[in-house]
Amino acid sequence: LMAIGKKHGASAAQVALKWLLDQDGVAAIPKASRAESQRANLEALNIGLDDEDRQAIAGLPKDQRYVNPGFAPAWD
Repeated sequence: LMAIGKKHGASAAQVALKWLLDQDGVAAIPKASRAESQRANLEALNIGLDDEDRQAIAGLPKDQRYVNPGFAPAWD
């Protein structure tokens, strides 16, 4: 995500948000209380992911969690 973000002049979070927004049947609801984070979320709409980007994101491992707080449900 970071490499794709660098390619587009965006953050990894913006790339992830744009990818989610491009998915059919998916509602992305980003949390942002700070004004700069809200702007960054809106700027994600301007990222133009190409087929190579989409394939790279779709190929990411789906069996790992990077944030797993104690209150998270057991999805596995």
